[in-house]
Amino acid sequence: MMASRGYWLLIGGLTFLTFVLFVLSLALGPAGIAFGESLSALFSGDGGPIVLIMQEIRLPRAILGLLTGATLGLSGAVLQGFLRNPLAEPGLVGISSSASLGAVLAIYTGFSAAFPLGLPLAALAGALIAVIVVQALAGSGGVLTVILAGVAVSSFASAMTSLALNLSPNPFAALEIMFWMLGSLADRSMTHVWLATPFILAGWLMLASLGRSLDALTLGADAAASMGVDLNRTRRFAILGTALSVGAATAVAGAIGFVGLVIPHILRPLTGGLQSRLLPASALGGASMILAADILVRFVAPGRDLKLGVLTAIVGAPFFLWLVWKSRRDLL
Repeated sequence: MMASRGYWLLIGGLTFLTFVLFVLSLALGPAGIAFGESLSALFSGDGGPIVLIMQEIRLPRAILGLLTGATLGLSGAVLQGFLRNPLAEPGLVGISSSASLGAVLAIYTGFSAAFPLGLPLAALAGALIAVIVVQALAGSGGVLTVILAGVAVSSFASAMTSLALNLSPNPFAALEIMFWMLGSLADRSMTHVWLATPFILAGWLMLASLGRSLDALTLGADAAASMGVDLNRTRRFAILGTALSVGAATAVAGAIGFVGLVIPHILRPLTGGLQSRLLPASALGGASMILAADILVRFVAPGRDLKLGVLTAIVGAPFFLWLVWKSRRDLL
């Protein structure tokens, strides 16, 4: 009873934190608009400059921050539970790197310049191709086969991205590729929101349905199968749900790392180790992390356009090293 109460207090606290950060993301920015004026402009239709800033710049940025963070946190928790690997994240199965490759090819070929939505559509296509290849390579094999297939796809996509950078005849295109790969929510519009949201929500539905199956998998694959868990369905939903949601998030926000790796680690001890409880907590924790990081990049070196992915790596990498050191110390 106490454990259940503590869990709901955690969910309530994370929900409140996410809501506060979402409002702050709407209200804060270099334009220096008063708090009350900025929020009232969201519901105004007069077409003034403040209304345009709020409805066309800050609102889509905040929504994409919420969607992207929740996607990375949720998918990281699902993959860690399904693969039974604490180092698992979307990059492990090749989805993030393949989405990045699709975007890089769109920039390299000029498709993104000729067609405004060419870049996110190409990134989404890259993610979907990755999941098809991983499924084909893995076949009906087990968890290790999925990991090996994902590593192979990820390595190939990373190599092709490096090749595109190496052969780029236009230094400006190479610079655009590098900036996109660092991840950012700046200069996004509601068009990006409408493009990504259906795929993200479809992915969420698949991933959220796996809670009980992942709980059973903590006992091992054989035990889960004896409890009626369809392992093939679980694998399909885990990989396809991750591909849809992370592919769409990467398509509009670029490559943002460490969120899906670190957030489940932080929250797992607070959820009693139950995967069904970890999934919603990780989604809220990921959303909070991305929203907080996106607020910080507006004020840390604002004239230098600090990228979101850089900040999450600066925060996430040392924390993850601390987790590794702590785990090693506990084993001694």
